[in-house]
Amino acid sequence: MMKKTILVVCLLAAGMAFKAYAQKQLVDYVSTLQGTNSNWGLSYGNVYPTIALPFPVHSWSPQTGKNGDGWKYTYNATTIRGFQQVHQCSPWMGDYGVFSLMPVAGKLAVNEEERATKFSHDNEVAKPSYYKVKFDNNVITEIAPTERSAHMRFSFPKGKDAYLVFDGYTKFSHVEIIPAERKLIGYVTNGTFIPKNFKNHFIIQFDQPFVSYGTWGEEGRSIKEMSASGAGEKQGAYVQFKPGVKVQAKVSSSYISPEQAVLNLKQELGKHSKFEVTKLAADKVWNELLGRVRVEGGSEDDKATFYSCLFRANLFSHKFYDIKEDGTPYYFSPYDDKIHDGYMYTDNGFWDTFRAQFPLSNILHPTMQGRYMQSLLDAQQQYGFFPTWSNPGMSGVMIGNHAISLLADAWAKGVRNFDPHKTLEAYYHEATNKGPWGGSNGREGHQYWFSLGYIPYKEVSESGAKSLEYAYDDWCAYYLARATGNKFYENVFARQIFNYKNVFDTTVGFVRGRDKNGNWVPKDFDPVEWGDPFTEGNPWQWSWSVFHDINGLIQLMGGKERFNNKLDSLFTAPPTIKYGSYGHEIHEMREMVLQGFGQYAHGNEPVQHVGYLYNYSGQPWKSQKILREIMKRIYNATPNGFPGDEDQGETSSWYVLSAIGLYSVCPGTDQYVIGSPMFNKITITLENGKQFVVKANNNSEQNVYIQSAKLNNKVHDRNWITYSDIINGGVLEFEMDATPNKERGTGKDAVPYSVSLHDQ
Repeated sequence: MMKKTILVVCLLAAGMAFKAYAQKQLVDYVSTLQGTNSNWGLSYGNVYPTIALPFPVHSWSPQTGKNGDGWKYTYNATTIRGFQQVHQCSPWMGDYGVFSLMPVAGKLAVNEEERATKFSHDNEVAKPSYYKVKFDNNVITEIAPTERSAHMRFSFPKGKDAYLVFDGYTKFSHVEIIPAERKLIGYVTNGTFIPKNFKNHFIIQFDQPFVSYGTWGEEGRSIKEMSASGAGEKQGAYVQFKPGVKVQAKVSSSYISPEQAVLNLKQELGKHSKFEVTKLAADKVWNELLGRVRVEGGSEDDKATFYSCLFRANLFSHKFYDIKEDGTPYYFSPYDDKIHDGYMYTDNGFWDTFRAQFPLSNILHPTMQGRYMQSLLDAQQQYGFFPTWSNPGMSGVMIGNHAISLLADAWAKGVRNFDPHKTLEAYYHEATNKGPWGGSNGREGHQYWFSLGYIPYKEVSESGAKSLEYAYDDWCAYYLARATGNKFYENVFARQIFNYKNVFDTTVGFVRGRDKNGNWVPKDFDPVEWGDPFTEGNPWQWSWSVFHDINGLIQLMGGKERFNNKLDSLFTAPPTIKYGSYGHEIHEMREMVLQGFGQYAHGNEPVQHVGYLYNYSGQPWKSQKILREIMKRIYNATPNGFPGDEDQGETSSWYVLSAIGLYSVCPGTDQYVIGSPMFNKITITLENGKQFVVKANNNSEQNVYIQSAKLNNKVHDRNWITYSDIINGGVLEFEMDATPNKERGTGKDAVPYSVSLHDQ
């Protein structure tokens, strides 16, 4: 009898555990603390615990760093000084339109240092749709997001005065307190790359009456209590509530007008009287999006890593438009300081994200991508040049003219709601003019590009890297022109697509700097030396940046055998570093050493496609092995979860695509190159309602090698599939094993696109 009782109890317990597991929401796998253990000298992501809906206008985050510090939240911090509305896409770029609220219990403290309050991660919940922290003083803060607003709840302990402090970076803020209506209104104007008339108009509506209120300035050294409605220029504010109260605050803002901020609040939170309603609505949005890429098999840790990365991959670019009462979009342009009808997106550095984030979005969000591509053309018309890194307006950060990659890739993958001929005309202007910024927005040294066939060393900074990226960008224009029958621009750009050869020194087997007289420089060449003529890397990493012609690169390196040997050496070479023109260690150098893959520096973008290149050189099984090692060893869902800067969804998108088993080595084509899927089964539900399924039978940590493949039940020996294979739905099925099949994927037809192999 006892044995039967024990058996029944065990079965019931197992059933309950299974039920709990089955009911686990996908959003619960996500940790927004992934990658937050970062600082200026070492990046495990350089992100903050973002509280937001997908591609929001505004995000939210606890703030541990000082006002203006790009490192808003660092995991090793012990105090929080505010809860910010944030837009920051990188700590290196800074933020804009920022303000914060901070609960204070007991004595009023408004200065950011004095109001900072201790907390423990044990009392912190950090999810995309819900953030909660209980401070050591027993004050509780909770946040749930919408696209343009946030629902906050502050719970104060009994017996202590209860305050909320508003901080708009006081020298940049205007605030009005309206006690009869229990609200604050105003605007903030902070930011580096903001246009002249930029304002972030806000409204904060409370559900509890004020006991007292006032404004403050000069970083908290002066406090003024007011007995009636008051306004302060360049000031912060505070409001007091009765002790022990739970205060709900609904916060919304708009770049267009205070009236639109009020409308945003009404549209997004007007019907949400309870905090839980907003949280559940945010849960629903994220569960639906995460559920569009459903993985089966793998460990719980693997799922946490995957869904945490999928979350990060769906945050940038930010929407930069509001919705009118009639439901139509409009926006304040960060490019010409005017109001326009239509869609606009911002907060993105294309040098990072053209590689993986946009190719992933072309699968998951083709409608949004169509709107985005049109907004790029609108931005170009408003400013005169394409954006390259917007934050929210134009900046000259990073290199290349990669807006053309986004546009060409969208067109190749079926997004056709923009004019390709206007695109090519705009890009021709981009490629033949120096823009207002040296590094980007136009092409510094374009005269050399068209006469010498490369950007000369010392005449233009980062010349070697620019020569490689301009060759790829011109190929994008060539390929788009070819696809749309534009012979004029096809001929114009076809002349430059092989210019990468002009900075490849076959005598040393690496790309190098070259002066305007054709001499290789510097003479004492060392491939481990970082910096000029290369951007955030060295020749070991940059020599592979020929996305559109890997076949041509193979020939430059002396054929497939030498190419493969050199590729092997990249991953096994000593991780030696010479500081070069940087003169000191930058965080990318240190990260390369810590990752333990030789000279392969996955934490920075120029090398992220390299693990897939064995697919071009007859040894695809090596790609399968190294890609699984990279995914397993340097990605996880912890605060140390990324191998470097996350960069607006780029590094996370690399993981998502690679875990699916696919990667867009050459954005601008319709191809996704095959790697080694992390999970037994991945089901992608597309916008059109169809499903694309990747099956990996007999998959495991050891069984990383593809023995055979079928696409829609037909033998598939190619090392790539097309976008149409995905978007039309179907099944890509692999048989996996611990031993490589060295015959599959080695034929001529198996090789992915190279312009010298397929278009010449």
